[in-house]
Amino acid sequence: MLIYAFVAENGLQRVYKTVNMRNGIFSRVTKLKTPTQNNMLITNYTKPKVYIIISVVILVFGLLIWQNFHGGVPSHHVLQNKDLPEISNWWGALLIPILTWIVLNRIEKRLNKKALSQKETKNQTLKIFELFVLGSTFGLVIALSFTNDFKLLLDNILYVFLIMSFFIPIFYAEFILGFVFGMTYAFGALLPTVFILIIAGLGFVIYRFIRPLILRAIKISAIN
Repeated sequence: MLIYAFVAENGLQRVYKTVNMRNGIFSRVTKLKTPTQNNMLITNYTKPKVYIIISVVILVFGLLIWQNFHGGVPSHHVLQNKDLPEISNWWGALLIPILTWIVLNRIEKRLNKKALSQKETKNQTLKIFELFVLGSTFGLVIALSFTNDFKLLLDNILYVFLIMSFFIPIFYAEFILGFVFGMTYAFGALLPTVFILIIAGLGFVIYRFIRPLILRAIKISAIN
């Protein structure tokens, strides 16, 4: 005979399941997670996100105003082809805050998902920051290579990205945002965003599908 008793204690619901057996009564207690418990694990990042967005807007407009009084805000032709449309860096004032907000929302969902699965989020936060810095550094290096006409890197940039994709998830939102930040000084925001989204798609395929196959092949060969 099964007897179910629902008892509310400290806002947590517990289910007591009692089962009659030949040699006595066996009791088992199962704790169920309620929406209240889940809400306790979820962190609201709205205030930090607002602060970050405000900081980004100030930085972007600061850069654009500085450029405006030092030769004018530059524009760039698509694929450096003068026959193609020219895109002004002013678009960054709209695109970068929107992109930042989208990225922060994705990061927030990822951190809360980790929290709900009882996984440590401090290490995740550090990894997010590291990927953002890496993306920013890489974007800045490309921008400086372009302004200084360092063709060795520019001519092989696609191969560098493909190699990186085997070791780093360049398709993560924080890497994409960092890369756009690093490239904004030289190229504005729109062209780097389009470029890195295409590269991120290739990086996703390599990191999620090709990389595991190679690692599995190496592991099998090492065992044999």
